[in-house]
This record gives sequence, C-alpha cells and structure tokens, in this order.
Amino acid sequence: MKNKNLPRILIGTALVLSVPLVAMQFSEEVNWDLADLVVIGTLLVGAGITFELVAARVNAKYRPIVALVITAAVLLVWAELAVGIFGTPFSGS
Repeated sequence: MKNKNLPRILIGTALVLSVPLVAMQFSEEVNWDLADLVVIGTLLVGAGITFELVAARVNAKYRPIVALVITAAVLLVWAELAVGIFGTPFSGS
C-alpha cells in the first residue's frame, strides 16, 4: 500500500463518521455511542486498507469487482451489527 493513500482512507472515514455525529446534534433518533463510532470506523478503515492491498495485486480491470465485493461485505457486516439480519450473537437487535 502506498503511504499517500492511508491519509485519504482516514479522511474518508472521518467524513463518513461525521454524518451520524452531526445528525445526533439535531435528532433524538440517531443515538450512537463511542463504541458504535469505533466499530464502524474500524470497519471502514479496514475495508479501505483491504481494498488498497488487494487492488495493488490484481489487474486494473478487476478493481471495480474488488470494490463491489468489499462494499457488499461492509454493508452486510454493518446491517448485521445494526439490526441482526442473520441472527448472530453480535446483532444489535
């Protein structure tokens, strides 16, 4: 992974996490605590680093597929943690 991409991943994660942080200031419906922010932040940074590592090793024409697979995995994990779509012990419901 190139060193110049890590700050981009961290800034992108911070921007995504700023959405619930701002929403919590204006709505009672968004109720995230520090643990929620840490978990999703770790998930997003991990996904970004995973993409960088895998994309560096695959042909350029397969990078969109890699991005799609990683995005789908992040969304499935996020949904499981939030509402428990698979019913694992880690579910949020």
